[in-house]
Amino acid sequence: MARYALKVEYHGAPFAGWQRQADQPSVQGAIEAALSKIDGQEHTIAAAGRTDAGVHGLAQVAHCELTKDLTPFRLSEALNFHLKPNPVAIVDAASVSDDWHARFSAVERRYLFRILMRRAPATHQDGLVWQVKHDLDEGAMQKAANHLLGNHDFTTFRSSICQAASPQKTLDELRIERVDMPWGPEIHFHVRARSFLHNQVRSFVGTLERVGAGAWTPEDVKDALDAKDRGACGPVSPPQGLYLAGVGYPDDPFDRRDR
Repeated sequence: MARYALKVEYHGAPFAGWQRQADQPSVQGAIEAALSKIDGQEHTIAAAGRTDAGVHGLAQVAHCELTKDLTPFRLSEALNFHLKPNPVAIVDAASVSDDWHARFSAVERRYLFRILMRRAPATHQDGLVWQVKHDLDEGAMQKAANHLLGNHDFTTFRSSICQAASPQKTLDELRIERVDMPWGPEIHFHVRARSFLHNQVRSFVGTLERVGAGAWTPEDVKDALDAKDRGACGPVSPPQGLYLAGVGYPDDPFDRRDR
């Protein structure tokens, strides 16, 4: 058996999330079905992280095993052919060792969240951003976000159905910037950690949006964190502005192979 790492891009709108589900379309299910057409075997792939319904992937990483010995290029070409018309693309592939694992070998995950600030309805960006009709103060949001950096008990920002063994996590980056796009100004949240709790990023963004709108102060976010109470969290943002933007490995398989 040959093991391969896959870098996956997808539009989350048509899917019930990454994870395979019996009665709903999923990104994992679409890739596994494409793999079965390549070698006639049933497949179960593993990913660096699961994304919820409506969440997008810019650089999700998964791994698979094949009985056929294909070059990474041939595998990615074959997968992209069989994935049509799903909005899923294998943007890179690499051969990896038998003990390499997309989830357990990862040392960080990076997320991007986009908020579009304009009153006119979104057209080309519909489904790709969270649209708000008011301006947001990115400076105030950054002051609030700084309270969340480091190692904390993030119970406040954890979904009630989160299955993680502990709410204790270390947040390495939560950087907020205003970006002027041709279709209007956006706020981008750049979030990085080794791992995340369920709904943690969307809970951060929804709460920080309230700071940017002037409904909360930066100190209110610190108080919410210290409360260690889900009830102290602000609104949870919708999924469509969230992207799994990258996964970090000690030895990145996509950087070390011959091209």
